[in-house]
Amino acid sequence: MAKITVDPLNRVEGHLKIEAVVENGVVKEARSAGTMWRGFENILKNRNPLDAQRITQRICGVCPIAHTMASTLNLDEAFGIANRIPENGRIIRNLILGSNFLQSHILHFYALAALDFVDVTAAADYAGSDRHLQQVQSFIKRGSLYPFFPRYEGDYRLRKNENVQAVKHYAGSLDIRRLAHEMLAIWGGNMPQSVAIVPGGVTENPTVSKIADFRFRLKKISHFIENSYIPDVLMVASRYPDYFEIGDGLKEYLSYGCFELDSEPDLIKRKRLFSSGRITLRDLNKLPLDPQKITEDVTHSWYKQNGALHPSVGVTDPDHKKEGAYTWLKAPRYDGKPYEVGPLARQVIAYVDGYEPTVSMVNAVLGQFNASPAVLGSTLGRHAARAIETKIVADRMAEWVLELKPGEPVHTHFEIPESATGYGITEAPRGGVGHWISIKNYKTDNYQAVVPTTWNGSPRDENNVPGPIEQALEGTPVRDEKNPFELVRIVRSFDPCLACAVHVVTPKGNEITRFVVEG
Repeated sequence: MAKITVDPLNRVEGHLKIEAVVENGVVKEARSAGTMWRGFENILKNRNPLDAQRITQRICGVCPIAHTMASTLNLDEAFGIANRIPENGRIIRNLILGSNFLQSHILHFYALAALDFVDVTAAADYAGSDRHLQQVQSFIKRGSLYPFFPRYEGDYRLRKNENVQAVKHYAGSLDIRRLAHEMLAIWGGNMPQSVAIVPGGVTENPTVSKIADFRFRLKKISHFIENSYIPDVLMVASRYPDYFEIGDGLKEYLSYGCFELDSEPDLIKRKRLFSSGRITLRDLNKLPLDPQKITEDVTHSWYKQNGALHPSVGVTDPDHKKEGAYTWLKAPRYDGKPYEVGPLARQVIAYVDGYEPTVSMVNAVLGQFNASPAVLGSTLGRHAARAIETKIVADRMAEWVLELKPGEPVHTHFEIPESATGYGITEAPRGGVGHWISIKNYKTDNYQAVVPTTWNGSPRDENNVPGPIEQALEGTPVRDEKNPFELVRIVRSFDPCLACAVHVVTPKGNEITRFVVEG
């Protein structure tokens, strides 16, 4: 029996620690731990409620838009204006959020996850004129592979020409991400930390020139998605088909839904591009979502209280010496059960909903590999769902931007109430994000944010039930305990964002990096 510790697991956002106990070459028990504390909930206390959608964006520089959306939806409800958002305001919010989805999904595959499958050294002897490959080659020739670390030798399966193609697209994806940021800035002012999304709508007015500038960039991004991103995901899948059976986990999925299509005041009844709900992949049975059944358990988290609380009455009181705790992540549960969130959850629900673009693309992937929908719950299934979703969002954005009406309102008036409560739920690229607020004497009395990686990377709860990442790791065969590439591939397929889940640490005395195999 051996214990594998990867700390930190890099090429994810933030600081994630993974421990796995391996017996006879199989993971018997796993621990997922966030190693830094997030104190944003406490920062917001006694502040003007309007500070929330600004400060919570600083939780994460990769997906700040999801936080400003959840926070603003939260304030829309608390201020009593959820059903008064002008159409232009609703559409521009979607375009800002969608732009962030595109850049984040492309970032995840090429810069974070694909390097576990793609051998960048295949470009070492490239002799062509492609500037993207030349950029990568310059690192290799200098003997500096730092941007591509860590490398896990022993299981690179792509052919040389396939590796070269993937490396070329990796470098090209950096330009595409820049275009997505520029596209977002047309409506949002800047990225990260957009200033345009506010309670009541947005601050930016549509014009013909802005619409044209947006469409110009979106067409280039869509071309990359269709001709590089999706083909590269399928290429990796064709060489690593066993990863359709690795990293499956609990096969229970939850989505809040996102991309508003109307202004129904009830967030659960509101029509959205991706609908809310829960689903079990075993029987594809969709169930409704009731936000009142969401809790956060801290039995094994470094917080003073024990048990589970609804976010509306949540407490963030740190205790790093708490016995039995091993992470700063809380453990979100729905009706006492863990759920996986993210693009896989959204696309499985869309598939069951019969949303045609999802159905046709999922069936095409399943047909190519002669597989059933059950294989979606896997390492490769998460990558495939993310690529499918990227195309769907890009295609819908091309429609939404043409629905804008220059000269019509983008914002509605509001007043801050003396006392109120609210909640806002939406989806970040990597999963459901919810914000809850309580206002007293015109100030924020309590604020809680439940984020994607607390769902996916959660610790065990009071019933000792592991979180989704922990369950996905358990039962995984590990070929070489000193080179556990199977484990990092699984974890990165979730696109963890520890920046969202945890924050704030003193640098004094901290260990910078550690990789230990204990016999």
